[in-house]
Amino acid sequence: MASQDWAEKDFYKILGVAKDASDADIKKSYRKLARKYHPDTNAGDAKAEKTFKDISEAYSVLSNKEDREQYDAIRAMGGGARFSAGGAGGQGGPTGFEDVFGDLFGGGRGGARRGTPGFNGSGLPPEFADLFGGGGFGGGYQPAPTKGADRSASTSISFGGSINGTKIAFREPSGDTIDVRIPAGIKDGQKVRVKGKGQSGAAGPGDLVVTVNVKPHDFFMRDGDNIRIHVPVTFPEAALGADISVPTLTGDTVRVRVPAGTPSGRTLRVKGAGVKTKKGDGDLLVTIDVSVPQKLSKDAEEAVRAFAAATADGDPRATLRDKAKL
Repeated sequence: MASQDWAEKDFYKILGVAKDASDADIKKSYRKLARKYHPDTNAGDAKAEKTFKDISEAYSVLSNKEDREQYDAIRAMGGGARFSAGGAGGQGGPTGFEDVFGDLFGGGRGGARRGTPGFNGSGLPPEFADLFGGGGFGGGYQPAPTKGADRSASTSISFGGSINGTKIAFREPSGDTIDVRIPAGIKDGQKVRVKGKGQSGAAGPGDLVVTVNVKPHDFFMRDGDNIRIHVPVTFPEAALGADISVPTLTGDTVRVRVPAGTPSGRTLRVKGAGVKTKKGDGDLLVTIDVSVPQKLSKDAEEAVRAFAAATADGDPRATLRDKAKL
């Protein structure tokens, strides 16, 4: 970089730091800007590439104690003023900018600024070269190798397979198979990723991403990590209360207490009898359905009529009119 260009550029402004900024502040600001404007994250953006080069140049000067002192001296003496270069061969023309400040760089008339030690082809100093994999700028930016693209697939599993976990196999066109382990507790629509089974790439293959669809069950219904079931009870059980047995996901049964006077539609909770996951166990939610017999024997019909007569003073619809008022 010629010293004339040094005088024309405000490296402190480019890095967004004060003129008395510490080395640590300069380094911190450069690291932040390098991440933002590096070509790896701004592919095809010429403006971002130019900004990245400018901040790299500014850091190369301000991070070097000797260069920073020389730069500050040039700015103090020349400011942003422009000087014309000397005539051909340095003869017969006005004094050039390089003649005025050339001795500051140990170079002669028209000499270019020496290279800054420690910078590499990525446009980053060594301590920052690992930020973007050391991608180069020398002779044109070369993007870092990338992994191959992911492949997608879908599968359907049984409700039991989603609760207990299962394993499925995908057959490749070549005849090879890929085993995919479905973890216990997976939900409908969730995805399973199989590392290294995607398309090939310079930095290694991508992954296989499998969307899992869970078939519904005739009895159990999943609600988050809870399981809902509907259990019928007789009128006497609902009216008088009862202990009933209900099935669980494990195939065993659990005893549930139905309180006296339980109406149809009330849901009772059995703690920890739902889906078991690494984060914890869901609950079993038991909704009570009071069963009404379709046919009654003569004795049963007489018993019901006797019950109706005994409870005639209780009208369950007595408050409906008040509730229905607009």
